[in-house]
Amino acid sequence: MHKAKTNSAWGGRFQESTDAFVAAFTASVGFDQRLAQEDIAGSRAHAAMLVKQGVLSEADGEAIARGLDAIADEIARGEFVWDTALEDVHMNIEKRLTDRIGDAGKRLHTGRSRNDQVATDIRLYTRAAIERILGEIRRLQAAIVALAEREAETIMPGFTHLQVAQPVTFGHHLMAWYEMLVRDAGRFRDCRERLNQSPLGAAALAGTTYPIDRHMTAAALGFAAPCANSLDAVSDRDFAIECCAAAATLMMHLSRIAEELIIWNSAAYRFIDLPDRFCTGSSIMPQKKNPDVPELVRGKTGRVYGHLVALLTLMKSQPLAYNKDNQEDKEPLFDTVNTVLACLRAFADMIPAIEANREAMYRAAGAGYSTATDLADYLVRRGVAFRDAHEIVGRAVHLAIERHTTLDTLPLTDLRTLSPAIGEDVYESLTLEGSINARDHFGGTAPVQVKARIQQAKEKLQN
Repeated sequence: MHKAKTNSAWGGRFQESTDAFVAAFTASVGFDQRLAQEDIAGSRAHAAMLVKQGVLSEADGEAIARGLDAIADEIARGEFVWDTALEDVHMNIEKRLTDRIGDAGKRLHTGRSRNDQVATDIRLYTRAAIERILGEIRRLQAAIVALAEREAETIMPGFTHLQVAQPVTFGHHLMAWYEMLVRDAGRFRDCRERLNQSPLGAAALAGTTYPIDRHMTAAALGFAAPCANSLDAVSDRDFAIECCAAAATLMMHLSRIAEELIIWNSAAYRFIDLPDRFCTGSSIMPQKKNPDVPELVRGKTGRVYGHLVALLTLMKSQPLAYNKDNQEDKEPLFDTVNTVLACLRAFADMIPAIEANREAMYRAAGAGYSTATDLADYLVRRGVAFRDAHEIVGRAVHLAIERHTTLDTLPLTDLRTLSPAIGEDVYESLTLEGSINARDHFGGTAPVQVKARIQQAKEKLQN
């Protein structure tokens, strides 16, 4: 039997060509070409190390470096022709390099495998993606802080169970969003620190017989160190899972923010007005102004959750070391990064243009007996046990409901029938302003505290 011709890097073992469908089914170049610049960076570092170690000649090293630079330029210009028959990004680049510089291109693969090559590429990609995500998180935080500074004294209802609970300031509420994003940024930074180890040199799974210097290539690529175990180096995808987990938590936070924006923008609330350029209309109802951007962010959250579950499922039963299953790690990761960056950009652009309807917020804060707890606290300061104070205030609210009025407009004589501990100064505690100003402690909603936290946030973002 005559051996079939093949362009595959592994064709020597096989006596017939791969089925055309199987070749297309197993190819990854359709999506992993995104890793081209990372792949070239890894090849530059590997070639330079091989020259230093005497494995490659200086002439070969120089030819490889020139060839890779030229290929990087071709890819950047969109002139590189990707060939599905060559399976993946690595073989496409290696074939083009060999076409340009001859046999020296074939020597580039000395001492490495596509297993450690792709593991290095995907770590480089994820590290760069995290930096971009962190940049967009900072931009969104800055947008939130700027709006919070404008609205630091704007009174609105705070909610529990979506029921009016206690008055807060809009700035205080916005800064809660900022704190969510502080934690999100921390998770991505933690992920970046853990992934910052180089698999290059682990080869297929056991290392190589060539006298390589893995510390040199790790340093050249900006890694803190080489991965300590060759088996783990080529098969580990924890960093991709962790990145997607951080992304899922971030998207959960963005979805919560989106939900509040949608509610506040509704006709029933009208707390805010979203800028027209971030909304759309209805094909049949001309009065509609739909909050499509927040709704899409809310919807895309499920997409990112799905990618996290896909990666966890991908890895859950894999024996060491590398398996073809791992080809499926890239599309979920790529789409997660794309989705997160798009959602962060949309919010960072939109939030600074939000207009607060301060009057509507103020009316809503006063409509739900939101200072009831302040009345209870007042009674406690007058010597009434809290549980007794709670019951007294409950009766006061019931009285206000019967009279279709608010707590701060109930006559003093009526309040004193509920408790003789109530004096004329009670009304200072029953106003919305008195309620928020009384919460003057670290983390409280008093405007002076909100402004202090905003200043701290601004300094942190500037640094």
